[in-house]
Amino acid sequence: MSQVEPISVEGYDLLLEEFKFLKDIEKPRVNSEKQVAAEQGDRSENAEYHAAKEKLRHIDRRLFYLNSMIEKSTIIDPSKSSHKTVQFGSSVTIEDMEEDISVRYTICGVMEMEAENGLISIHAPLSKSMIGKSIGDEFILKLPNGKKEFEIINIEYIPIFDLKKKIKTGDDFSIK
Repeated sequence: MSQVEPISVEGYDLLLEEFKFLKDIEKPRVNSEKQVAAEQGDRSENAEYHAAKEKLRHIDRRLFYLNSMIEKSTIIDPSKSSHKTVQFGSSVTIEDMEEDISVRYTICGVMEMEAENGLISIHAPLSKSMIGKSIGDEFILKLPNGKKEFEIINIEYIPIFDLKKKIKTGDDFSIK
């Protein structure tokens, strides 16, 4: 059985939007480009034709990936949870016990993550270490160069899409 992929309502909507855009708008547009290029004669040296074919391959690969993510997705609305313990959609402030540094991470789905903005996948080792923990709980994270000890300082709910900095739109879905 394939791995279940938790995703927020907004994340799932965006996933469907990209899939529909590629399938209904981008693929027919590029197919049309390919047809026009094919009508120009010799395909062996036709750069426009080969470029369109390559774009179609990229679109098909992306559609295949998005379709598999749609099939594996389990929609979770984190706003309906209490967040008394760390779970999908929780924004968790942790403190590095050695360095006395606090950082906030929000646990989200693979399609929603932006590690540079503190949005980490539920499958990340850090997320797995925090799931189920409460404020005041300590945990150890095994790293390639040793171990680090953390304490959960705060757990709250902040909507994932309020924290995202890179929300895709139709222009972003296009294959360049």
